[in-house]
Amino acid sequence: MESPLAEPLKKTVGGTTAKVLADHLDLHTVGDLLHHYPRRYAERGELTRLADLPLDEHVTVVARVADARLLSFNRGRGQRLEVTLTDGSGRLQLVFFGRAAYAHEKKLVPGRRGMFAGKVSVFNRKLQLAHPDYKLLDEDGDAAAVERFARALLPLYPAVRQLNSWKIEQAVETVLTSMEAIGWKGLGDPLPASLREGRDLLPLPEALRSVHRPRSWAEVGAARRRLKWDEAFVLQVALARRRSAEAQLPAVPRAARDDGILAAFDARLPFTLTEGQRRVSEEIFTDLAAAHPMHRLLQGEVGSGKTMVALRAMLTVVDAGGQAALLAPTEVLAQQHHRSIVEMLGELAEGGLLGGAEHGTRVVLLTGSMGAAARRRALLELTTGEAGIVIGTHALIEDKVRFHDLGLVVVDEQHRFGVEQRDALRAKGEQPPHLLVMTATPIPRTVAMTVFGDLETSVLDQLPAGRSPIASHVVPAADKPHFLARAWERVREEAEGGHQAYVVCPRIGDEETAGGAAEEDAAGYGAEEDEEAGSGGAEGGERRQPLAVLDLAAQLTGGPLAGLRVEVLHGRMAPEAKDDVMRRFAAGEVDVLVATTVIEVGVNVPNATVMVIMDADRFGVSQLHQLRGRVGRGSAPGLCLLVSEMPEESAARTRLDAVAGTLDGFELSRIDLEQRREGDVLGQAQSGVRSSLRMLTVVEDEDVIAEARAEATAVVAADPGLDDHPELRTALAALLDEERESYLDKG
Repeated sequence: MESPLAEPLKKTVGGTTAKVLADHLDLHTVGDLLHHYPRRYAERGELTRLADLPLDEHVTVVARVADARLLSFNRGRGQRLEVTLTDGSGRLQLVFFGRAAYAHEKKLVPGRRGMFAGKVSVFNRKLQLAHPDYKLLDEDGDAAAVERFARALLPLYPAVRQLNSWKIEQAVETVLTSMEAIGWKGLGDPLPASLREGRDLLPLPEALRSVHRPRSWAEVGAARRRLKWDEAFVLQVALARRRSAEAQLPAVPRAARDDGILAAFDARLPFTLTEGQRRVSEEIFTDLAAAHPMHRLLQGEVGSGKTMVALRAMLTVVDAGGQAALLAPTEVLAQQHHRSIVEMLGELAEGGLLGGAEHGTRVVLLTGSMGAAARRRALLELTTGEAGIVIGTHALIEDKVRFHDLGLVVVDEQHRFGVEQRDALRAKGEQPPHLLVMTATPIPRTVAMTVFGDLETSVLDQLPAGRSPIASHVVPAADKPHFLARAWERVREEAEGGHQAYVVCPRIGDEETAGGAAEEDAAGYGAEEDEEAGSGGAEGGERRQPLAVLDLAAQLTGGPLAGLRVEVLHGRMAPEAKDDVMRRFAAGEVDVLVATTVIEVGVNVPNATVMVIMDADRFGVSQLHQLRGRVGRGSAPGLCLLVSEMPEESAARTRLDAVAGTLDGFELSRIDLEQRREGDVLGQAQSGVRSSLRMLTVVEDEDVIAEARAEATAVVAADPGLDDHPELRTALAALLDEERESYLDKG
């Protein structure tokens, strides 16, 4: 019998509501809606803490009207209603324009309490909702709604402009009623009975009922605990099956040699490897010498020397007769890696060429926009085996790319690639190659167990000698414009002292739309700018567009940085142009580089000492930390200036203050996770997962994740095909798309 959770929503809640749920919240079935949990609960009589509202998000608040004013503008031809809500400690303004203002004025009188839904924006330094939906909680009419709102705990759901929280709550109520009518028949339970009973977890029907219709906080807690286990356990089973399958695969052992290219490379190094680099290298060498594929995650702080460790691993594989591929997320980073690796290897990168070393290989670059002749030459050297190392972008995954003997795949900045992409590259080998994935974004242990649960983990937590401290400051451009003027003075001072600077903007600024298209290389926090972010004009105008590279570069050249050598860099430039700008910047021929986040990872110019990030509130915590890591890479101290117009009390400024307050990437990644939905964190890296984590929080639920991992490993070891766990197989199918499930089954 098919689970009732698989039934299409239109059969239960009606076609119109089902279409909105599908189009705007990606909810298609009864199960999807029942797993769309309340974001929080309002107690009867409780008011929402307005000061904690997140900017640019669609929220539902429970609050009381403090005052309402009907104002005229445009010489009396326009009307605007301004309503102030309060919770006793904070205030939120509602604004309505046009003829509707009169109707709202009659309802929204001081003292009325209600639910108000809309997108939070800032106008005149005040938080506001423009044209919000609302439902007064003490009005007559809908008896069933009044009864629901009279409950001790009122569920408030993640909502969208097209469907507010109370309408979602009404749809959930309809679905719960229909499920209770059939006694939850055919529901099934993904958790084994022994696990459920051993941990005193609620039955699934009771958990779903309690999370949506709680009578007390105790019921909420018990329901959350059970539903967190569902998410953690099913995901860990998927990862355990992958680990189990990959452990059975054969691989060509690539044992280290004492007399090969690696030994020659180590002998010519002008510095001593850190203890961490040596330790992690030994872990990798041990894995490479095994007869089954290495699957290792290498994480480390910005500038900890991950590329050096990866290069030594690649040389080990070349010594053993194989080839290594380094997959980078952007062309700029691929070109940077190619340039720096060729420089580090010197004559060792000229194997078979006149003047090349006796122990040598070739290092080739392969990107999607290379010229035809260069591309043919690179492909030929890969096929014949003349090239031991290839560095490239997604172009490496294309069908026409053939290797002579691919032994190692290194994936840089793993969060930019889906699981299928790295698998496609690994499929290039006759036998599965070894895999090393790197990230400069420090990852808490719980995230490593979820996002990277199929990988062993190595951590580089020691910076090489010579790295300089980085001072970070928030520049409140709106409050204190003279601070921004001083920032440009500091850039000029550094340039006149022989150093260089980066200036980062969220947009490029040429043919982009008014909404502000994001840099295509960026993985930004709110980089896709909302067109409804504010309401300044008579018809609810917009928040200022994010600053653009091309616009700001022109302003700086003709203004505060006049006379300095200013260049631009962004993802839509031709590859030759990008490479030329980076080469000249690295050579000291450019004083200031105005760029998008294309310089976020991997770019290494030790002479650059200043990083100015414009509209810094539009970037995520980890991304800001990555950008900051581009300075302070030489002997001179670094300076990072985070420029923002956000009010001091806003969540965005709190986030920036956190970045300015610490250089500890692990602490910042924890803060980042606390402020972002879990699906944002897991959705990119765990490609193929259809439903993100909704209840589990990887920051707070370490114990649940660790215990679920142990339970899942035991279940898969005893029953690899899950033949004795049909409900678990069904839950797994709901979590994974068909292609990914097929991959897991085949290993």
